[in-house]
Amino acid sequence: MKLRLKKGLDIRLEGAVADRSAVADADVRLYAVTPDDFPGFRPKAAVKEGDAVEAGSPLLYDKAFPAVKLVSPVSGTVKEVKRGERRKILYVSVEADGRGAHRHFDTKAPLPGLLAESGLLAMIHRRPYDVVPSPEVRPRDIFVTAMDTAPLALPPTLQPGACDPASLAAAVKTLSTLTDGKIYVCYGADAPVAAIPGAEMVEVSGPHPAGNVGVQIANLAPVNKGDTVWAMDLAVLARIGHLLLTGELDTSVVVAVAGPEVERPGLVRTLAGAAVAPLIAGRLKPGSEHRRVISGNVLTGEAVDPADGFLHAPYRQVTVIAEGDDVDEFMGWASVSPSKLSVSRALPLHGLRRAFAPDARLMGGRRAMILSGLYDKVLPMDVLPEYLLKAIISRDIDSMEALGIYEVAPEDMALCEFVDPSKLPVQQIVRDGLDYLRNELES
Repeated sequence: MKLRLKKGLDIRLEGAVADRSAVADADVRLYAVTPDDFPGFRPKAAVKEGDAVEAGSPLLYDKAFPAVKLVSPVSGTVKEVKRGERRKILYVSVEADGRGAHRHFDTKAPLPGLLAESGLLAMIHRRPYDVVPSPEVRPRDIFVTAMDTAPLALPPTLQPGACDPASLAAAVKTLSTLTDGKIYVCYGADAPVAAIPGAEMVEVSGPHPAGNVGVQIANLAPVNKGDTVWAMDLAVLARIGHLLLTGELDTSVVVAVAGPEVERPGLVRTLAGAAVAPLIAGRLKPGSEHRRVISGNVLTGEAVDPADGFLHAPYRQVTVIAEGDDVDEFMGWASVSPSKLSVSRALPLHGLRRAFAPDARLMGGRRAMILSGLYDKVLPMDVLPEYLLKAIISRDIDSMEALGIYEVAPEDMALCEFVDPSKLPVQQIVRDGLDYLRNELES
């Protein structure tokens, strides 16, 4: 099966990883699990500072479903349970001891419980609402994306074990017992994936966000009210297979360190939740402290402190761009410099297929929503994005449902936020709307 998408926008940035065959090892001693990376997970600490843990040992569990855990990526000692306002848990950090000890899981246990206990269920997203799924609800279909079209992103096929036929086959065979529908595996034409027995293979082509699993779901088997669909990337599917075959959780990842402010873009091998500082050490351009380090891509990633920040899920990319707070240019945001990245025809060279080096400035002020039609040009989904956002802001549940809120997730609307002349926080609006709708209908 083939899926061709026309709407979207590929954002080309400087600092891409040229050699994907060379992978360096990072000397990382500190790792962290951040519950905010897993929407819908309401964390409660399962450990305290000073506790010894193995890779796969539970660090946090869900208050609503205590069987659902977030686990340690490494063996070592719990260094800190970091809390913020109102004692909200921000992260749990673990200092590695170098032993490489792994907790062994019972692979004969029922699969929903095994996934919940191992922390892999938390790496799966449930549609609608884009939250951690409940182990008690049977999904209609399961979608796996083996591509990533975001700026400077690595395809999930480069992750450790992601193309292991035995692991993928074992995962698909076992997951098929959880659904009466299909298991779709969507891959890009430039990074084909060998056929997996029992899976519906779909070749997807088109500009970003063609690699988003939500876009693939919307164009293959849309989510309607009452449906439950599971979504994951190929790396998570491979981890499930590895767990079923060996009884151990594999948390190894390959991270792309890229971006306009990176002098030596490259790939680094580490574990999920690694500290960012060792990953970017010696790779940044000299002479500037005005940088923004992002765990993830520039559209959906999380800004982190380069000194003591950590990798955030899905743990595949660190992007470094200029902050822009030290820039002094003629006419400021209104400048029509050809070096600026924009979709507007008012800027010279805007349409050239060349790499740009944008900074983190907003380039203008927030204002009332302008119905410009730009959202529709970059969103390959059957929704009316401007009207959907208005319905979310007004908390009109009937209109939200009629306009397709069950089909969208914040990452699917990231390009709408990028092209928006009103500078609205589109992704946050969608996240708030999904959380509001879920609380109203499922509480």
